[in-house]
Formats: sequence, C-alpha cells, structure tokens
Amino acid sequence: MNQAQQAINRLIEQTEKSVIGQRHVVEALVIGLLANGHVLLEGLPGTAKTRSVKSLANLLSTDFGRIQFTPDLLPSDVTGTEIYQDLDGKPQLHFQPGPIFNSIVLADEVNRAPAKVQAALLEAMAEGTITVGDTTHQLPELFMVLATQNPVEQEGTYPLPEAQMDRFMMKVTVEYPEDEAERDIIRLVRGEELGAIVTSPNNDLQDNINPDVVLEARRQLPNITVSDLVERYIVALVMATRKPERYPNSNLSKWIEVGSSPRASIALDKCARAYAWLQGRDHVLPDDVRAMSPMVLGHRFTLTYDALADGINHLRIVEELLDHVEIG
Repeated sequence: MNQAQQAINRLIEQTEKSVIGQRHVVEALVIGLLANGHVLLEGLPGTAKTRSVKSLANLLSTDFGRIQFTPDLLPSDVTGTEIYQDLDGKPQLHFQPGPIFNSIVLADEVNRAPAKVQAALLEAMAEGTITVGDTTHQLPELFMVLATQNPVEQEGTYPLPEAQMDRFMMKVTVEYPEDEAERDIIRLVRGEELGAIVTSPNNDLQDNINPDVVLEARRQLPNITVSDLVERYIVALVMATRKPERYPNSNLSKWIEVGSSPRASIALDKCARAYAWLQGRDHVLPDDVRAMSPMVLGHRFTLTYDALADGINHLRIVEELLDHVEIG
C-alpha cells in the first residue's frame, strides 16, 4: 500500500471517530472525493449527514463552505455577486465570490431551494465553473459538492430535477444507528463537551490530511486495471435498467420506467476503481462493482406507477438487478 493509500485510509479512520456507526457513509464520501464526483446523502433529520461532511472537511487542510438551502435562497447567495467599488475615483465592478468557491461545499438540505438556485448549483457540479453576468469563473481544482436532503415525504421538501440527480455520482442512504452505536454517540458527545475528544483541525494538526494526497490518488486511479469481464458486467447492469425485457424472469420490466444514462456506466467504472484502490489492489473485481452499484445506480432510473404503488424503492430494484444480471 503506497503513501497516498495509507493517508486516505487514515482519513477514513479519523472521520469515523467523529461519525459513529456510519462507516459506509464515510467510505462513500471518500470514494466520491477520489473519483472526482459529487455525493448526495439522504436520511431523516439527526442522522449525522451534516456532521459527516464537516468532519471530513475538517481533516483536510482545504477550504470548506456551507450553504443552508431554504425556499428564499437566491442564486447569488450561492455563486456570489458583482458589486460596485470606487477605485481611484472610478466606479468598477468587482466580483465577490460566494460559498461555492470552496474545495468542499456542503449543500445542506438541498431539496428545499427553488429552481433558479438548483440551476446555479447544477452548472457548478457539471462544468466546474460559475457564470455571473457575462463572466465565467473557474472553481478550484479540488472541488466537490456534498449535499444532504431529507426524504421527499418530509414537510417543505421538493424532488430534485432528474438532470441534477444524474450529476451526483452517488446517492447514499443514511439510516438510524443501532443500539450500541447509539450509546457510543452519547459518549462521543459527552466527551466533546468535556473536551476529552478533539475534532477541530486547529487543535489536532497531526491528523490533518494534505489535499495534495487526494490529487495524487486521482492520478493513480487511471492505472487501476478493468478487465473485459468487468467492463461487460458494468454495461450489462446499466443496460438492464434500459432494456429490462432482457430479463423476463425478473420484475425489472414491471418496476423500471426510464433507465440510467451513460453517466451511470462512467460513474460505476470510476467508483469501482476507487474502491479497488482503497483495498490496495491494482485491478477491479466484479465484487467491487457490486459493492458500488446501490449507491451509483440507485438514483438513476425512474420507477413505474406499479413500483410506487407496491412500495418498491430504488435499492430494492438494484438488488433485483444484482440477482439477475450475470457476471460475464
């Protein structure tokens, strides 16, 4: 295991100390960081979604911005705005960057904001740029949106547009912790109140991870080998969402209305390589693809009315995919 892998695994371990019982969430955030993608966290209030993102950002010596999405939020609250300044007696327009111009951006409760704000965020996620007036501004090289949302059944929430959902490399479901983890959370917070556990990077600098490690890891990912067998498996999983009739013995045709876009194949390939890299391997196994499929594919297809009526969710359909699509 090389130095970058050791550092990234240490990042996961340190983040877990602040986020109890949510290892799959921490791993997903780090994989998204390595694969240069954006991650959407969905769960009920109080499930440590915001804490997970802030803990990860605290351990990276990089810029962090937080945007609390509300129904009255304006695009300029996200992107920044041009302001007039009097320079040597001459009025000039000066761009004041918004919180989106940080390396890690927490978009908290992203599904509470109006459409114009979502459009501004979409440009940043898709292009890595922000356009204000006639000028396009480049975002940092290390840029990642980590968004949280409450389930759409919650009061005051709205479904995200399909185009924006597709821009998230992964969607991670955050569940309530188990009994023992709940006790550990109580002890963690009690220890923080007593000052026994330090989570601030300013007080524990030796645990910080240099963001250059993330960029180095990204440079290594293209060297991870993906065999023809694994490539065919990735394509077969995605095509099964578009042509479910190929699997007549499954419920896919009954449950899937619109299948996944080619972004699903690209994201599954990237995330599987990042997952294999984290395990210290130089090649991707079919099990790596299977491990990443629920988070990569689970938000990229539309359910039929029958599926909705029967209470079938996206993750149940991914299970059906993995059960019926053969490797090879």
